[in-house]
Amino acid sequence: MRKQEFFGMAREQAVALLAAAPVVRLAGVGERGQPVLRTLHAVVLGEWLYFHAAPVGEKSEAVGREAVIAADETVATIPSHVFDPERACPATTYYLSAQAHGALVGVDDPALKARVLQALMEKHQPEGGYVPITADDPRYRGAVRGIAVVGVPLTQVDGKAKLGQNRSADDLGKVLRFLWARGEPGDPRAVDLVRAANPGAPTPEFLLAPAGARLRCALGPADVSAAVELLAGEYWNVDVPRDRIAQGQLASSAWVGAHDEAGALIATGRALGDGARWAYLLDIAVAESWRGRGLGKALVRLLLDHPRVRGCRRVELRTRDGHAFYRGFGFRECTELSGREMALQR
Repeated sequence: MRKQEFFGMAREQAVALLAAAPVVRLAGVGERGQPVLRTLHAVVLGEWLYFHAAPVGEKSEAVGREAVIAADETVATIPSHVFDPERACPATTYYLSAQAHGALVGVDDPALKARVLQALMEKHQPEGGYVPITADDPRYRGAVRGIAVVGVPLTQVDGKAKLGQNRSADDLGKVLRFLWARGEPGDPRAVDLVRAANPGAPTPEFLLAPAGARLRCALGPADVSAAVELLAGEYWNVDVPRDRIAQGQLASSAWVGAHDEAGALIATGRALGDGARWAYLLDIAVAESWRGRGLGKALVRLLLDHPRVRGCRRVELRTRDGHAFYRGFGFRECTELSGREMALQR
């Protein structure tokens, strides 16, 4: 292990990782002193992390004792040849991890137990399809009473991020270029995470942007509201409900954007495609105050080079007034294909 290979993350980031994890791991001690290690579903409510358990069993036996609850996320594997053409030693994995330490506390209040169980349902069955859980609903009263709910206070939380912080600027440039060229499903997001963890890293050519703007390779749920604000007034979205605009962004094959120095979203663009034969560009927009500075060109260049777009033989888009702009990237009006375009309007 290299010196200073792991770096701490902010408490709120560690709590967010615990909250978002599909499962967490509990490490504790049973009533006979035996070690307890279990994988379980958990939810964060306020300043507590909760999980449910059988009234009798090792998880319930651990109540009142010190425990650790942990979650981690693999960001990317980095093969050795990124750094060295011969030695295997530099091979590594970038990841995030978080832990909560504290004594496990049993929950007796039926209303709080019901809130925890409802939060677990909302996390793991977000589509609904059930009557919400409340302590006084006769459908749930017995289940709420009979199940154990356990919590740990989030007073001692720590997180670690291994994202190349020990690497030189030259090595980080190699990592960023490799991830973008490899283009596995998580690699665009890995590029963003590595850059965020290493603000002094050089900007690779594919992420060059006008001064004050920072291109992002993988926008996500945290960017949806801001993207909708950028897109809702565009002519192609005039009659599209905001929730449909948001749903479209999250369903994209590729979704790139840009933030300003304050962290505000100032550009967004997405694509749908199969990564091989066909891709379609949609919802490309730049904040009005940033137009005319070259940000749109940088955004489209990044989108066309995205792993889910760059290998496609045919890339399409539709525009009412941007023909000259897109011709600069090689787009031409479609007249060469036999047959006629068809559409099903719903």
